[in-house]
Amino acid sequence: MIAYRPVSWHIAAMKSDDLVLMGKIGAPHGVRGDLRVKAFTDDPLAIGDYGPLQDAEGNPFDVLRVQPAKTVVVVRFKQVTSRAKAEALNGTELFVERSRLPDGELDEDEFFITDLIGMACVSSKNERLGDVSAVENFGAGDIIEIKFDETGKRELFAFDVQTFPDIDVENRNLVFVRPGEILAREEADD
Repeated sequence: MIAYRPVSWHIAAMKSDDLVLMGKIGAPHGVRGDLRVKAFTDDPLAIGDYGPLQDAEGNPFDVLRVQPAKTVVVVRFKQVTSRAKAEALNGTELFVERSRLPDGELDEDEFFITDLIGMACVSSKNERLGDVSAVENFGAGDIIEIKFDETGKRELFAFDVQTFPDIDVENRNLVFVRPGEILAREEADD
């Protein structure tokens, strides 16, 4: 099993097997077309490090400049040259092709958050509970959505070490401890 550790290449969600969500455009910043962007990379300033971004329709967004600003980054895109164009993009999700991400640079105990989607959730006794159906981030941290086999119901849980103490990337499952449950530690042999 692999213990949870925050990843250095933090990606919030995937659109498909080929596109990874890197950020979401917010309000314009100034009058020249700069945009506030909520970056889903561990280092928000790295949002432009993977080459051109694209929207869901495949329209390119070439990053010319990225600068920090409180909880977001301010980005200048080659294709956005006015405030009016910037205003029209509010809410646009920005993707990059997965092949541009540095898979080979991940340590053994690191993973992409999006790789959790589709993993089996098991209890601490290795009993199957359901599957991860989505990973979201609404600004306060990553949230895992689990679809439970028994009820078919989907529930959201904070992605933290107490709720998901072990992740086995190779076997595609993660241990789930419902908040409020207490895991008893096994006694060590003396």
